[in-house]
Amino acid sequence: MALLNYTTQIEAAKTVGQIHGILVAHGARSILTNYDSDGHIESLSFEVETPQGVASIRLPVNPTAVLKVLTRYENHIPRHYQNKEQAIRIAWRIVKDWVEAQMAILETEMVKMEQIFLPYIVTGGGQTLFQIFEGRKMLTDGNKKENE
Repeated sequence: MALLNYTTQIEAAKTVGQIHGILVAHGARSILTNYDSDGHIESLSFEVETPQGVASIRLPVNPTAVLKVLTRYENHIPRHYQNKEQAIRIAWRIVKDWVEAQMAILETEMVKMEQIFLPYIVTGGGQTLFQIFEGRKMLTDGNKKENE
């Protein structure tokens, strides 16, 4: 098994620029590129107008997770692709592909922009809805009865 885009040589900054273009073409009002302490792009923040008001969205990547996967498949992925810089390039290419696919679904009017990015909507406290969800026990165990 090979990881999607593992051979990409397209720099993260170029890919992020492509994502900017896709988001703007689909109604993003403003886009902010967020960097980590090493100068790598760690997320994009953008705003879109929804019927409920302006939604602030933070779209992250996790190159550390990508690097772990690259090294896990060391028998299938050449060693020269198993490094942090490549993991960053791969992570952003995968996000770009995902955003493009989501925008295709949006264009068919099967979903709304806020549905696509719901986990990434930033609340007043600065957390995404997913982070809030992850921090709370919001789901029930399907094997237990409600009154137990």
